[in-house]
Amino acid sequence: MCTMSHYLTTGKQLEMRMTELMIEAEGLRKRFGSTQALDGLDLQVGYGQILGVLGPNGAGKTTAVRVLTTLSKPDEGHARVAGLDVVAQADAVRRSIGVTAQGATVDEVLTGRQNLVMIGRLSGLRRRAARARAVELLDRFGLTEAADRPLKGYSGGMRRRLDLAAGLVTRPPVLFLDEPTTGLDPTSRARMWDVIRALVADGATLLLTTQYLEEADRLADEIVVIDHGRAIARGTAAELKAQTGGATLHVTLPDSAGDVALGALAPLVAGEIQLGAGGHDLTAAVDARPGLATDIVRALDAAGVTVDDVEVHKPSLDDVFFALTATGAGAGAGAEAEAGARDSAEARADAGARADAGADTHDREELLV
Repeated sequence: MCTMSHYLTTGKQLEMRMTELMIEAEGLRKRFGSTQALDGLDLQVGYGQILGVLGPNGAGKTTAVRVLTTLSKPDEGHARVAGLDVVAQADAVRRSIGVTAQGATVDEVLTGRQNLVMIGRLSGLRRRAARARAVELLDRFGLTEAADRPLKGYSGGMRRRLDLAAGLVTRPPVLFLDEPTTGLDPTSRARMWDVIRALVADGATLLLTTQYLEEADRLADEIVVIDHGRAIARGTAAELKAQTGGATLHVTLPDSAGDVALGALAPLVAGEIQLGAGGHDLTAAVDARPGLATDIVRALDAAGVTVDDVEVHKPSLDDVFFALTATGAGAGAGAEAEAGARDSAEARADAGARADAGADTHDREELLV
């Protein structure tokens, strides 16, 4: 029977765990030839949190994930995952993480069930445990009906769900999701978001790289924006939006009554009002507040100005992203190509080494028996 002291102890342990850093990186640097892929990157992710990592192509997102998942060694700096050093304790780190990379890591020749069983066996599970875990994951990801179909018959969304399931076979406490919903239709993406939320509710810690800003806005507890291998901004979505500035007012008039509207709107805006060609469109910075749009319509009506449309646009994560990375837009194309080529070569070498190691100890057919 549980006592009150048991509950208090459990509560204290949970509170301590909530402050624990599950992913931490300091001063990570990684160079590929003349390309500085990471240039002093710092990251921190607490227990049960989702960190969204944003950045333009070639910013260093995938390189950061490869370092944190032990697939690439940093030239400088250090990182720990689940309390383990990614270089000195690489094997232990691999046993503590799940990874969903941009490219699928499952075997198209095998069925969904066979893929999960094989991964379970390669991870050290006994046959019965691997089969039971496969059944559990197939059900959780809505793939039971397709469990015994080869992957070549799966849709893109089904493959991504199976890929994520593959990273969960060993119930890892830390997950790295590198653009997990790229290429998915809106329905499949929303389903993946539900799965990700459920994983965090179960206590998992996630690092999520994405180019879908809405995805980071909806899922991430904190967001880091990376450009040229450095973190150039960090905070919650609301904090980052606040840094971009106030809201913008857009008013559309049916006729050229812009001059009259200027006088009516002047007390309600925070700066100069820009009048579009023809006097039909007005734009101005405003301090967003409840009821502002109503006050604007009333002021224009009192001045005898008819309104077609009034919109108060608050900064979005898209605005934040463009404001932060606009100066470097396109500058990393060549760097991305060089780093990507070197990363791909490194990935192929690593995959080959893992395949050779697996072939030495297991035969695929034996794993599936």
